[in-house]
Amino acid sequence: MQHELIIRTRLLEELAVRCAESPAVALLGARQVGKTTLARMFVEGREDVAWFDLETVSGRERLRAMPEKVLASLRGLVVIDEIQRMPELFALLRPLCDRPDVPARFLLLGSASPDLVRGVSESLAGRIQFLPVPGLGLDEVGADQMDRLWIRGGFPPAFLARSAGAAGRWQDGFVQTFLERDIPQLGIRVPAAALRRFWMLAAHYHGQVLNVSELARGLDVAPRTARHYLDILAGAFVLRQLPPWHANLGKRQVKSPKLYLRDSGILHHFLGVAGLEGLLAHPRLGASWEGFALEQVLARLGDREAFFWATQRGAEVDLVVFRGGRPLGFEFKATEAPRLTPSMRVALDDLGLAHLWVLHPGRGDPYPLHDRVTACPLARWTPATAP
Repeated sequence: MQHELIIRTRLLEELAVRCAESPAVALLGARQVGKTTLARMFVEGREDVAWFDLETVSGRERLRAMPEKVLASLRGLVVIDEIQRMPELFALLRPLCDRPDVPARFLLLGSASPDLVRGVSESLAGRIQFLPVPGLGLDEVGADQMDRLWIRGGFPPAFLARSAGAAGRWQDGFVQTFLERDIPQLGIRVPAAALRRFWMLAAHYHGQVLNVSELARGLDVAPRTARHYLDILAGAFVLRQLPPWHANLGKRQVKSPKLYLRDSGILHHFLGVAGLEGLLAHPRLGASWEGFALEQVLARLGDREAFFWATQRGAEVDLVVFRGGRPLGFEFKATEAPRLTPSMRVALDDLGLAHLWVLHPGRGDPYPLHDRVTACPLARWTPATAP
């Protein structure tokens, strides 16, 4: 698949819907995840497009002197790439989005979440829709590429690299550039070496319930500092904190989030995993599969109503997603022949799950484990198969 341009059809269709509905749409995702490529695909063939790349000096200078006048004069679609470089634009866009007949719509590309770029949610409340851009998904690269996607992760330059070695070198460069250039450009002053140590330590806690004090002790820093590092990396879309679901059961339930590296390739880079053979022998195999499969499901279902559930006595569900008010459960098992467990039975009864999917890396057809539990290869699962 070297040098192949992957057409992200599902995201393009979602982007078209949002741009038709709202005067402003923001594509949000990690650096190098493919936001600019997606936007260029979207505007291909259109003549009414103005593009500002704030990553470049010329792009910033075009807007620096009189940004409101420049933007107000435009018609059609206005694309502003890396908008977090000029957060003052958010306030200027508000009156432009309120003009009658919507003479221009704005497509904003950013590598930091609304919480990390202060003011965007408040400035454009009711005027903007957010479209997350995750890494490449199985539905985009094909089920036959699952092992490659799992090992290398969803960043297109790593997935499409000519060799595993080239993918690893790209990942090393990505981490360095992210820490030494991208984070400081957000106005965040944190030593790159310290943030790198935290990121690497987080890789060893991937898939575990978050314990900030334990992470802080591992770095010999205050818990407040560790929390700050966590917020930075989560806000830049490289870490995920999956919140717990609290059911009213009268049971002691886990109340801290679970921690994940969002890209499996970066996880394997930090863990020193080389290839599928090395991963299959690694003690973090199960955690790696859990995080990879979880991201694949969330890319299709969204993460607004996504949780995990666990009790102090050991019953748990890796992922609970609400669809139409009904809870769907997901367990991720790094085995080709998963079985029904007592924990699954407890979750079915206590949470009233409409269905529980046990997603695994094997092949073959889905098969029932219970009238509400189905074991299914991840490569075969789609939202359409959910009840």
